[in-house]
Amino acid sequence: MKPDNLMIVPVKGRNMLKQFIEFPLELYKDCNKWVPAFEDDEYKSLGDDNPSLSFCERELYLALREGEVVGRVAAIINHNADKKWGEKVVRFGWIDFVADFEVAKALIDTVIEWGRARGAEKIKGPLGFTDMDREGLLVEGFQYESPFTVIYNYPYYGDYLEKLGFSKDADWTQRYIDLPEQLPPMLQYANLVEKRFGIHIYRASSLKQMARRGREMFHVLNDAFAPLYEFTKLSQDQIDGYVKQYVPVLNKDLVAFVVNEKDELVAFTVTMPHISAAVRKAKGRIFPFGWIHLLPALSPKRNDTVEALLIGVLPEYQAKGAALLMFKYLHENYQRLGIKRMLLNPQLEDNHKVQALFGEGYDAKVFQRRRSYVKAL
Repeated sequence: MKPDNLMIVPVKGRNMLKQFIEFPLELYKDCNKWVPAFEDDEYKSLGDDNPSLSFCERELYLALREGEVVGRVAAIINHNADKKWGEKVVRFGWIDFVADFEVAKALIDTVIEWGRARGAEKIKGPLGFTDMDREGLLVEGFQYESPFTVIYNYPYYGDYLEKLGFSKDADWTQRYIDLPEQLPPMLQYANLVEKRFGIHIYRASSLKQMARRGREMFHVLNDAFAPLYEFTKLSQDQIDGYVKQYVPVLNKDLVAFVVNEKDELVAFTVTMPHISAAVRKAKGRIFPFGWIHLLPALSPKRNDTVEALLIGVLPEYQAKGAALLMFKYLHENYQRLGIKRMLLNPQLEDNHKVQALFGEGYDAKVFQRRRSYVKAL
């Protein structure tokens, strides 16, 4: 029993999982900057069929007071990450709580206790099972609407974590670009890059071709992201799941693939329309009626903003201008479709290569910052 009849209980069964997933809808019902995750995605991530459970352990907890849900958290150990980075870490993710320090403390204490029982020496978060999950607590930019793929939280979250003894482990900055009407001068070298290095844009014309490149894309991601913070390679089961889940909804005009002379994928960029407001109206549910809000937002003709979800370039092509080909292809498509702004995906502040990608010709401005916290146990 916790103070004031506060109880932390493990999630058991479908009904409690439903409470876990739906709690933020109540917590943020009056916040027009927060965006829910897609409900179906949450059930897939948090249920027993998540492929990540082949190398992860997890336990979900609810904070209850007088029978009412006042908080939630996931405790996760990624054994692949621990092995790769030489650490013993328990992660906390999917953390939300009312403005009550005792609730936050009780949730974190529970994760710590669970982690210690499994040999953890540090606690980090917010982190998911892998980099494909939402990660990083929002610490700057609360006044802006959050892109639908990232965490939005109230400012008191960070205050409570720091009060609990957490400190910064890593930061991601998120920037936006107001696209210039003319192609930036740096893109004039794209044709030269094609000739010199034997690479070119691959234009998929069918869902089958998109799926093929989608599978290759995640293998490129595994190599390109290998040195980044807490990253571990996606398994084939995970890749197959992501391809099945996401590729069918991608717009081929908003995705760029670069291949070499052997028709091997060497770089990719995935963007899609900015649908945060529509997802919020739909409360994260596509059915039965959420599609009414989502379909118009997914049309570039009715939406002048896109989100850059992923970008990856094989290490051996990072200095060969592969990104120039992608930017030129996408920029020309954006002009044709009337797209005027791009929200970049969160980028580690010390990942200077990716930070520099949009430095010349694009005036990228930071609008949000997210942080992973750490505490020794």
